[in-house]
Amino acid sequence: FASDASRHMNDSSSLFKFLFGWSFFLCYFFGFFGISFVDADEIMEGQNFESSERSTSSKSKAVHPPAESTPVCTVPSSFEKPSLSKTDLQSKSNEELSNMVLTGQIKDHQLEKLLDHHRAVDVRRLAFDSKLSSVGCGGALTDLPSGPSLDYSRVFGANCEIVVGYVPLPVGMVGPLTLNGRSVYIPMATTEGCLVASTNRGCKAITQGSGATSVILRDGITRAPCVRMNSAKEAAELKLWCEMPANFATLKHAFESTTGFGKLLSVEPTVAGKNVYLRLQCFAGDAMGMNMVSKGSLAVIDLLKSVFPTLVLVALSGNMCTDKKAAATNWIHGRGKSVVVEAIIPQHVVRTTLKTTVQAIVQTNIHKNLIGSAMAGAIGGFNAHAANNVTAVFLATGQDPAQNVESSNCITLLEETEDGDLWICCTMPSIEVGTVGGGTSLPAQSACLKAIGCKGGGVNPGDNAKQLAHVVAAATMAGELSLLAALAANTLVQAHMTHNRKPTTAKST
Repeated sequence: FASDASRHMNDSSSLFKFLFGWSFFLCYFFGFFGISFVDADEIMEGQNFESSERSTSSKSKAVHPPAESTPVCTVPSSFEKPSLSKTDLQSKSNEELSNMVLTGQIKDHQLEKLLDHHRAVDVRRLAFDSKLSSVGCGGALTDLPSGPSLDYSRVFGANCEIVVGYVPLPVGMVGPLTLNGRSVYIPMATTEGCLVASTNRGCKAITQGSGATSVILRDGITRAPCVRMNSAKEAAELKLWCEMPANFATLKHAFESTTGFGKLLSVEPTVAGKNVYLRLQCFAGDAMGMNMVSKGSLAVIDLLKSVFPTLVLVALSGNMCTDKKAAATNWIHGRGKSVVVEAIIPQHVVRTTLKTTVQAIVQTNIHKNLIGSAMAGAIGGFNAHAANNVTAVFLATGQDPAQNVESSNCITLLEETEDGDLWICCTMPSIEVGTVGGGTSLPAQSACLKAIGCKGGGVNPGDNAKQLAHVVAAATMAGELSLLAALAANTLVQAHMTHNRKPTTAKST
């Protein structure tokens, strides 16, 4: 261009090409050295502002402030009587009352104290539906039943707080199962298809054979307070003091002064440095017994403080009980009812009812439940699916479903007898059940206990709770037997596809 500039300057086409090329070169040059033609920071700030604005808008819709009032069992103020009177509220509509809850004029956990229990639930549902609507979940409670089958006057103050309804569970009935020489029928609440049908097959096979024989090995619920001393030496002295028979008698008297049924059976102190864990074992009659043993444990701590002034209670439950957690101490020492149940299934029943052979089911149990569980490092899990049956019976009979963690501890053993029949046994060291208190008082759960024949307190304290433990163990054994047979015969998937899947309906054309 420079060598013949005059000619190129008169040629518009050449001049255009030169200017275009030079402009492109300048843009590349300045861009390479980081010189921006546009204020990118301003653009980014604008984008961040818009993003922040959207985020703030989203949060304002999705995140609510903490609840103004929540009933806490350990806070005395939560039990204060409401300032509003019942007569002031009777004339108001449910919608008006719901608005009063939403605006904080009424605390939601006090509704049952101000209204009829059923109406309180209706008002609370309206309030929560409004809250759910503001987070995009409106109408969620429409299909959650709230009445009239559940008596909320029984629930209030005993089973649940801030109630908005209940979750119905299907209840199946298995049996007859011959257990300790008598026929029993067992209700099971579950949403898992095939579980009830499978357990029923196990019940049939057991009843076709010898029937089930069940024995209670131990009966005692536990609580293990954690206390702390000034030194490890003092902790050791406390342990040795508790283990002296005369001192145990003193502790036993203090414990039993708090209850009409509870009996302190043992105290097992464990030292960890300055800490001492006092595992108290208590016979609780027909109650599951957690409240009973906790109350008695406080009396024991008070007595120990008078002997050891430096003793400090760290926690009423120090986790060596052990409640609602997998723990070797429950597996070894037991908790609640320790049960062993057995039966003999004739080989022809194994073939005709269980659709397998004695040798095949025995080998399946060895390689699955014993070797497989050992390789997995299981604690108390040497079984096929004990938790399935334990939980189903627990839900039906009003037990604490969270205690299925330790109650499902089970080792299932199978052997071929000298006659070629099948021997099966389930050992379950920590079944925690009761027939009084907790959820057992609710009508549906009470009806299931009545069906088993162990509703309420027994003629002799503890008889009904022991019967329920026998039933839980026997139902577990029936479930183990049937599932192992299905695995041995390789029919598990087929059974689940039959019983756990709804048939597809042909589309209309």
